[in-house]
Amino acid sequence: MQDLDDLALLREYAANHSETAFEELVSRRVGFVYSAALRQVRDPHLAEEITQAVFIILAQKAGRISDKTILTGWLFKTTRFAALAQMRAEMKRSLRTATIEKEFQMQNEFQSGATDEIWNQMSPLLDEALATLGETDRQAVLLRFFENKSLAEVGNYLGAGEDTARKRVTRALEKLRKFFTKRGVSSTTAIIAGAISANSVQAAPVALAKSVTAVALAKGAAASGSTLTLIKEALKIMAWTKAKTAVVVGVAAILAVGATTITVKEIVAHREDNHDEALWRVPNPNPDVLLKATPQVTILPTKFPDDVNGWMHSGGRRWGIGLPAKLIMSFAYDCPSARVFFASGDPQKKYDFIANLPQDSDETLQRGLKNKLGLVARMEMRNADVLTLRVQIPNAPGLQPPIGRIAGGTERDGDGDFQVYNEPISAQHPSMNFTLTMALEGYFGMPVVDQTGLKQNFQIHLQWKVKTDPQANQDAIKQALLDQLGLELVSTNMPIEMLVVEKAN
Repeated sequence: MQDLDDLALLREYAANHSETAFEELVSRRVGFVYSAALRQVRDPHLAEEITQAVFIILAQKAGRISDKTILTGWLFKTTRFAALAQMRAEMKRSLRTATIEKEFQMQNEFQSGATDEIWNQMSPLLDEALATLGETDRQAVLLRFFENKSLAEVGNYLGAGEDTARKRVTRALEKLRKFFTKRGVSSTTAIIAGAISANSVQAAPVALAKSVTAVALAKGAAASGSTLTLIKEALKIMAWTKAKTAVVVGVAAILAVGATTITVKEIVAHREDNHDEALWRVPNPNPDVLLKATPQVTILPTKFPDDVNGWMHSGGRRWGIGLPAKLIMSFAYDCPSARVFFASGDPQKKYDFIANLPQDSDETLQRGLKNKLGLVARMEMRNADVLTLRVQIPNAPGLQPPIGRIAGGTERDGDGDFQVYNEPISAQHPSMNFTLTMALEGYFGMPVVDQTGLKQNFQIHLQWKVKTDPQANQDAIKQALLDQLGLELVSTNMPIEMLVVEKAN
């Protein structure tokens, strides 16, 4: 049995009722499930009950889980659902606890004293952060850092190559870093990766695997009343999420229900006819629009004149009017627009769009672009005209050490004003907000490659007098860079990673 992978063990149990196969599967994954539950509910006893519920659900659904399922991801989501159900129940039972965050704070005594400071800060937020990732990105992180798979193995599981797996993991880590930063946990992607690898899966109580196996094999017949209630509520959440995915989030190639197939084009057309189009398709919305509008991914030819355009994003949700396909592709693939290359030339049409799903909006926007505009994209190395950023005057006064731990910045193009408080010159992931190189890419409309060798974070305040002539304005920015930051921009041609957009087959 030890030679079989997880899915093979589950198939053996489903087909032949092999208790040995199920027991082996539980022994492998009980620590993973228990650790995820403990991070979320902060109570070992509740974590054990959640673990038991998850494996009972696994036993009940063993014969219906697809051969394409990566079981680690399934266990993560089911544990998340069970933990949410448990926390809802706990909140109802306790008038002392108003929010889940307070509950987490009350249970800090269960945090291991051996974990470092970053892990202590990350741990209560980790599962929520993972849940915000797209499905494939989350699978890549789980495989790489929870199961310690090599990048080659991650790529194999995901049906891709090692390079693609590396890019997936890098992108996902950057998204996690941003998530943690917004919640006051300042770190780097390398530290986050190390902390997750070292601490994410802890040993479950010795007797838990045996008790879980016994109860799960009985399909819950011997479970306590509270566990049965937990299973019922978790299954409700799973069913609701699945229904929501099929009806609202399900922008996939086709949805099959019995003998009936519904194409994506039909779904998109249906969403485009929503009564709330007047709510989101307006020149000047506020962030509430992204929450109030019916969850959807809709792309329409713009109805506005050329001088009306704008975009906004909030909590992973995106909106835009009068935008070229290039900019929408940059949003969907999390890539700066200066690094988007159309193999057949830039499309000239402009569009209005909204992608305000509760999660995975970027991935469903990618599918929407494929089905609505016939466009797909991939990252690849290409020779391109770029600007390299170099140090001309070392230790310039404008590069100040950061004050405090606040990260982020502001841009006010009209005032010739760019500020960052605690950010690097550039970032490993090129779409990171508020780095100097990303601002410069926006100002100059072409890739900017950092060759300064400056790795630390800075506080920067760059100011220049705005010119009406675009070339004169760029010259003013270059002069301000040199005078205030001691940096220069040099034109060259070199291979860089670009998002190459092609027509879908």
